[in-house]
This record gives sequence, structure tokens and C-alpha cells, in this order.
Amino acid sequence: MAAAYRKSEALDVFAGAYEQMHAMEEHLRSDAAFASDHAELERYVQEQGREIERRMLQAHLDLRAACERAVDVRGADGVRRTERRESSRVLLTIVGEVEVRRWAYGAKGVETLHPADAALNLPTERYSFGVRRLVAEEACRGSFEEVLEQTKKIIGVAVPKRQIEELTMRAAQDFVAFYAMRAVEVEATTAPLIFSFDGKGIVMLHVDLREATRKAAEKSKHKLETRLTRGEKPNRKRMAEVATVYTIDPWVRTPMDVMHGLRPVRDVAEARPCPVNKRVWASLEAPPEEVIDAAFEEGLRRDPEQKRRWAVLVDGHPDQLRMVKAAVKRVGVEVTIILDLIHVLEYLWKVAHCFHEAGTQEAEQWVSQRLLALLQGRSAGELVKDIRRWAADRELDKDRMKVANTCIRYLLNNRKLLHYDAALAAGLPIATGVIEGACRHLVADRLDTTGPGWSLRGAEAVLRLRALRSSGDFEEYWAFHLARERARNHEARYANKQVPGPLWPVQAGASRRHLTGPTFR
Repeated sequence: MAAAYRKSEALDVFAGAYEQMHAMEEHLRSDAAFASDHAELERYVQEQGREIERRMLQAHLDLRAACERAVDVRGADGVRRTERRESSRVLLTIVGEVEVRRWAYGAKGVETLHPADAALNLPTERYSFGVRRLVAEEACRGSFEEVLEQTKKIIGVAVPKRQIEELTMRAAQDFVAFYAMRAVEVEATTAPLIFSFDGKGIVMLHVDLREATRKAAEKSKHKLETRLTRGEKPNRKRMAEVATVYTIDPWVRTPMDVMHGLRPVRDVAEARPCPVNKRVWASLEAPPEEVIDAAFEEGLRRDPEQKRRWAVLVDGHPDQLRMVKAAVKRVGVEVTIILDLIHVLEYLWKVAHCFHEAGTQEAEQWVSQRLLALLQGRSAGELVKDIRRWAADRELDKDRMKVANTCIRYLLNNRKLLHYDAALAAGLPIATGVIEGACRHLVADRLDTTGPGWSLRGAEAVLRLRALRSSGDFEEYWAFHLARERARNHEARYANKQVPGPLWPVQAGASRRHLTGPTFR
């Protein structure tokens, strides 16, 4: 009787949608509509159009419910579900809330299964994958409060903030598996393969700080209650390791080309090659070593025979440099490590201000001469001797000597990474602009906050989703994510991971036309 009831009910499933369409048409013909301005008409059409879409989707789901036929259901536990009953669930979609009716198959003492849920690939929670995607995309752009407002405008129903954060985390859960399983084509090029890494601090909730930072925060006592004094640290940040891998055509330059490029205004536009096949990402959860290893694994997928020139750009942080060298040793590939020229330039400017007033041509000339010498192949040792001679001649005070010594240590510690003449001749980049940009647009533009801080899971999810969009992989990832959700939520629950079916008889259109309602013209 239930099946007969369902089928008879399907005769008018689209009637509600047609009634809504006719009501909308009547209003648009009315005097009230002619008295409205275009903004009021837009709002009306948007709201009523969404309701028509919701009713059409509901009608199709009702039609499926009416046509669903009995199948033999056996769970992953090996138990056949022989008891069948009608069941329903609510699903919030991007066009509004609908009810999904379907058969439930059960047996004593085992989990009830819904084959129609598997055929529709329904999520386990109330929110559709369309809503999940909407939340994920909006969470990349703005705060969770802004996502709440935006989703309410689009869907017409408010999604609570807690659920928004949870949906964001679920949307990003297959990030690691996606890149581990993705088939990357070997790049048909001899252009250099460039790697770069950096760290970016993110304000976290106290509970999600790394152990050392959390202990430092607990021990620290600040002099003032309302602000930090000089030398004090808030100890509220957790470092995200940022990585990038990209291909770039060689760009051979002379030292004077580089000097000219540092000018704020250039006379002629440079024919600078742009990075291609660029992937950027960041992680708070994974140890920095793991992120660096993942970057080199990506490099091996792109250049498995290691025929191309590999180069790593670093800023000179000793811990990061140590981890890069360890990763290079594990991979067993020959890599050129280059110290970022801009970091070196900043150190030179600080020393120049020990000898000359800031903002003077003398300071600029001092920096330019030393920088040009480095670009031409002058060793770090020679530059250090030069700085020490200038410091001795001018009898620097304690504070200025401290600045000079800091620069000297930086140059000596990284003296093997300063062969800019060889890098320029090989057409390699010598500045970390790509990774600096990634730190800004991937991390800072979204995760810099003045509030109480991020949860670890929430921040990691947003970083992953922003990385997918920045790398141009979001569409491919989303298809992978939906397939993984089907496998997790449905296929894993059935014997041999085979969902029974087909659930709906495949018929010619004419034989089912009597179920679709009248054609609207």
C-alpha cells in the first residue's frame, strides 16, 4: 500500500512549483509591480525565484521517493536488512530547506541503512554539499560572522556560526589526501623549479598555542596591564609554515639590471617571467619539517628524473635553513640555496644608518656600493672586513656597534648562500617575493586578527581552503572531496562497498511523463 500511495502522490509533485510561478507572474502583471522601482522588483524576483527553485527541487525529491523500488540491502557487517519502512530527513540546500523521503532498511541490532541517501550522496549532517561549498568559499574571504550574513542573504536561512566553522573544517578535511593522491603530470620543460619557505605568526586561542609558547605565556609578567612595553612579547602566536613550489623561465641579468630594478620608478617595463604551475600552502598543524618535505615531494612528482635546476630561496632563519638542508639530504637531489637579496639589503641599510644619517644620499650610496659588490661576486668575508673598518674609523657607540655586529653575524652565517653572480648568470631568482606574497595573501589578509584568536582546527581549515584557491586547485579538489564523502558516508557501510541499486527504474521519458505534472508554457 505504501508504494501505491507514493506513486499516486507523485502525480502532482510539481503542482506547488507551478502555483508559485503563476503567483509570481500575476504579481509582475499587477499595478503594484508597475508602481515598484527596479530595486524592489529585483528583490521580489530573487526571493520568489529562490522559492520556485526550492519547490522544484522538493518536487524532484518527492518524485524519487514515489518511484523508489525495493532492493536487497546487505551492510558491511554482512547482515541483510530485511525490514523496510518509510523514513525522511531535512536537508538545508542553497535554495532553502527540503524534505528527503526514502526507504529505511533495518534489522535487529544493526545500523539502519538508506540506499537512496547513498545514491544522492547526501551528507551526514543537515547541510547540503552546496551549502558546505558556499560556506567554504565565503570563509576564504571574510570572518565567520560575515559568512553567516552572506549565507543568510543567499540561502534565506541563517546558518549558525558554530555550524559555519564546522562546515569549513569538513570542507577542508581531504586537503592532505588530495595532494598525496593527485596525479601530477611531469612538466615538459627545462625551466628551473623553485622552492621557498617562510613562517607567519597567527594569533591563537591559549589552548591551541604550541607547548613552548603556552608555557612562556603562562610565565610572562607584563609591567603594564593595558599595553606591552619595549621588549615584551604577547606570546599569543603560533607559527604557520608557508611553502611554495613553482616553475619559472630563466631570466639572465647583470648586477646593474638588478640595481636598476630596485628603483621605485623604472624607465622601461621589464620583461620579467612570471611563475607558472605555482602551488602555495601553509600549515599550523603539521611540523615545519613535514611541510618542507611535502614541497620536495611535489618537486619529485614534477621532475622525477631530476633533470631540471632546483633552487631554494630562504631568508636566513637558522632553524628553517637547517630543516631545508636536512630535507635536501633526504631527497638526495642537488639544490642551489639562495639567500633572499631583500633581507640582505635591509641589513645593509641598518648598518648604513650607523655611519650616515637616515634619508641621506650618503647612506644610499654606501648601500648601493656594497650591494653592487655582492652582486658582482664579492665574498661575505670581504664585506664584513669593510663594515668593521668603517665601524673602527667612526668609533661607533654601543648601540650602533650592536647593529653592525648583527649584520656581520648574518652575513657570515649565510656566506655560502651569497653567490648572486652565479645565480644571475644561471637566470635564477634571488628574491623571495613569491613566498612573501603568499604570507600576505594566504595568511595575513584573512587570519590576522585583533580578537581572542583562532582555534587550531578552524585556522588550519581556512589556510587549506585559501591555499586551494590560490593554487587554482579548488574545483579539482571539490570533486575529489565529494567522492571521498561518498566513500566515507555511504559505500563503507555496505557489503563489498557496493551500494544496492538501481533504486529508480530506468524508463523512457514517455512512460514517466504522467508523473511530471503539466508543462508550463
